[in-house]
Amino acid sequence: MVGPVNVVDPLALQPPDCVSDEGWCTTIYNWTGNEWLAASSHWLIAKPTAILLIVLGALVVRSLARRLIDRLTRASGGRVPTLLRPLRERAPQALGTLLSERRAQRAQTIGSVFKSIVSFIVFGLAFMMILGELGVNLGPILASAGIVGVAIGFGAQNLVKDFLSGVFMMLEDQYGVGDVVDTGEAIGTVEAVGLRITTLRDVNGTVWYVRNGEILRVGNSSQGFAVAVVDVPIGYGADVGQATEILARVTAAAAEEPPLSDDLLEPPEVLGVERVTASEGITMRATVKVRPGRQWSVQRSLRAKVMGAFEDAGIRGPIARGFPPAEP
Repeated sequence: MVGPVNVVDPLALQPPDCVSDEGWCTTIYNWTGNEWLAASSHWLIAKPTAILLIVLGALVVRSLARRLIDRLTRASGGRVPTLLRPLRERAPQALGTLLSERRAQRAQTIGSVFKSIVSFIVFGLAFMMILGELGVNLGPILASAGIVGVAIGFGAQNLVKDFLSGVFMMLEDQYGVGDVVDTGEAIGTVEAVGLRITTLRDVNGTVWYVRNGEILRVGNSSQGFAVAVVDVPIGYGADVGQATEILARVTAAAAEEPPLSDDLLEPPEVLGVERVTASEGITMRATVKVRPGRQWSVQRSLRAKVMGAFEDAGIRGPIARGFPPAEP
């Protein structure tokens, strides 16, 4: 007696439709003979492999770009970094070692901005490519991202303002580390320059943190050269001609004596009588062009020498109200 015969459906033995195409489906079916695994190879192997290649490519491009930026912003042997060569530099050479530190910080700050921009662009494009591989419609996502970006821009407009102001300040080299600046609200020496905040220290030692977006105007006392203004008051009974001669002689002699002569760029100029007031008497003025940042030291030194010479010549200062004149 013959048992039941199992009839095999010929359709079940047929390979999946994708086998006719050259690709992962054919390869997987030839390796395993599994129809389901071959039909699902597009999602199990092809897309993950493409996504992995996109991520690896983004990491490689980002790494190469960051290395290039580091190379362009590296300062060696006191030379100007390659990134800063096309940009205008306002820093005076007289800053010495501070100049190299200023260049290095400026280059590093600009480099960090470029690195952030490169990372944002590379990873943003990689993310969009990954979504495309997954079959996601990018149109609504881009529209939503635009709306969210506008909302964030309105909410963080002060932060964006500070950031953009810091970028332009760096590119234009308005001031840097070691400069003495007047920002309106604070006056002092620049200790650090960032993309959002500039740090100043005033003569009293107070540290001021000034937002770059709030700086409407900057007075820099350390660019190119400075002018030391020497004002010395004398009494009404003094001989103005004699005082002018002494002022010219003392300042000219002091300009030839080190270390004061090292700070002077030009010979002193005597301007004579600057003003006449009831409280200050007659004010004599002399000016001299000096190295940036050295005007205050030069003013103090010259003023002390001139006042000593006036005292030796019998030229007294103005009499303060309420005090009797000094005995001859």
